[in-house]
Amino acid sequence: MKILSIILYSHNGSMRVLPFRPEGLNIITGRSSTGKSALSEIVEYCMGRSTFNVPEGVIRDKVSWYGVIYQFTGEQVLIVKPAPGPGHSSCSSVMVRRGADLVVPEFSELKTHSDDDYVVSLLSNLLGIPENLTDVPLHQSRPSYSANISHTYFYLFQKIGIISNKDQLFYRQNEPFMPQAIKDTLPILLGVAPNDRLEIESKLREARRELKLLEKIISEAMQSRRQLNTNGVGLLSEARQLGILKQDGALTTTEEILDLLKEAVKWKPTTIPDEDSGRISALEDELFALRAERKSLKQRMDAAKLFTEKENGFSREAGEQKDRLASINALPRNAKTGEWQWPFAEENLGMDSPIAEALLAELHSLNSEMENVTGERPQLQFYISELNKLSVEVNRLLGDKEQELASAIAANEAIAQLGNTNNAASKVVGRISYFLETYSPEADVAETEKRMRALQRRIEDLERQSGADDSKERLASILNIISSNIGGYAKELRAEFSEYNFRLDLGNLTVVVDRPDRPIPMHRTGGGANHLAYHLGALLSLHQFAAANGRPVPQFLFLDQPTQVYFPSETVYKEADGSFERTEADSDVQRVHKLFSMLYRFVTELCPGFQIIVTEHANLRDGWFQQALVEKPWTKPPALIPEDWPNMP
Repeated sequence: MKILSIILYSHNGSMRVLPFRPEGLNIITGRSSTGKSALSEIVEYCMGRSTFNVPEGVIRDKVSWYGVIYQFTGEQVLIVKPAPGPGHSSCSSVMVRRGADLVVPEFSELKTHSDDDYVVSLLSNLLGIPENLTDVPLHQSRPSYSANISHTYFYLFQKIGIISNKDQLFYRQNEPFMPQAIKDTLPILLGVAPNDRLEIESKLREARRELKLLEKIISEAMQSRRQLNTNGVGLLSEARQLGILKQDGALTTTEEILDLLKEAVKWKPTTIPDEDSGRISALEDELFALRAERKSLKQRMDAAKLFTEKENGFSREAGEQKDRLASINALPRNAKTGEWQWPFAEENLGMDSPIAEALLAELHSLNSEMENVTGERPQLQFYISELNKLSVEVNRLLGDKEQELASAIAANEAIAQLGNTNNAASKVVGRISYFLETYSPEADVAETEKRMRALQRRIEDLERQSGADDSKERLASILNIISSNIGGYAKELRAEFSEYNFRLDLGNLTVVVDRPDRPIPMHRTGGGANHLAYHLGALLSLHQFAAANGRPVPQFLFLDQPTQVYFPSETVYKEADGSFERTEADSDVQRVHKLFSMLYRFVTELCPGFQIIVTEHANLRDGWFQQALVEKPWTKPPALIPEDWPNMP
């Protein structure tokens, strides 16, 4: 796909046709404000983009329709679009013509009959972009979409604000969502994905969806197993309470629980008493008696503990008294008679005095009482232990009876709410039936796991067919091929670091210099001339690969004012006006010459048949340069638009 001509129509029906050579170098040079930079905007507008970015001024005021003829192999396509109406910034209405050798239509023939969506679809098909779908990982929220011709814009236009920008390599890279669109679609355009990727991806998504469903079924089955001993037993308890099943003993195996639940589902309504209030009353009486018994046990236990505490106090005080009385034995003895002698007495009184007899009697009494208390202590501890055992048993019975009472009350509440026992029983039977339907026995789970393993093998096979397992390696290989040529172009333009290898970094959308000590991305390099060299090196290398391998990328490149970096200032550059003298006097003419020589060699030797369109202020005397001029230098503004065209009515 190349550009054959750009066509403009005035409001009074006049026509301006700007022809291009579909192969080789096309240069438009001249003064500033002559409409050179608007050419790429017109081409993009007529490639299916609804947004109208032609600058305000003469062109918008005097042009009513914009058209472009594109050249394909054996076919031409004319796209003509009206200018947006006053106050509008976009237009999607289109007139389309196809043919082997089209004739530019007259103004009276212009009439829209289609839209930009059709243009995108038509140009994408003619370009050979296969049916595809971007490979978006499952965990990411953005949707998948098809790559089309609008995803080639990034590599076709290098406008004046981009061509030497150190922070932006591709056109529109700085717009929201566009960086991710470049990363998603470039692998498709470069041939990483096979042509049947769409069909394979569709089968793969369906298989992954079915796999998730099977995983959910198995997960629910495992959850049912875990809940069987809780939900199943609970349902059986309700069924027994409502009389659906008999009050039998405890269940120990899964099979017994399932058998009884299946039996419960067979239940049919019968004449059942509406309420069992007598059972509730009996349970309440039993609970009252048990609570009274628990209270009595607590009082007896508190009394025993209190007695123990008092006994301990008595023993402590009696022991102290005994120790004091026993001190009598420490009195001195008379050396002659051997009797105890009261200290400080004039005579030997011994122990025959009334005081001594009273003290000894008190000592014997204390000994007797302490022996009795000590003998009863083991019986008291046994008594307290028995009370503790009775208390534990009474508490257990209370818990059981309270649970029975709660179940009975719940059953009666269900009876009251649903009207009668049969309705309550029907509801329980329905819940049991649902439980059995959702419960997956071992055999079903095993069969589902078998299907899941087969599906996993199918997914692996589809992934191999789609190349999903080696797409990263294939993309890396292609990027290496493209990167290997960037350094040659950078060296030809005498860019800094050209002695090292260069790399197209798709992850960060930039060019990286691989130095031995550290990598240097483009934004960390200086000088507009260097940035221009890196841009051209990356884009020419990408187009060289695409053309050599028949990839569906249009074979043209629009460069807007690339040699500006070789002039001392923007003002001096604009004053060149497309003249030889000013170009030779004010610019680094050798580097200007080197740039155009490289572009000319690219379209004639490295990638023959490719089309490069350059809008410029510089001009060279070389014959090949002059042959590449589309028209004479535009010296009288506005050169693109005739001066006699009327403004918009």
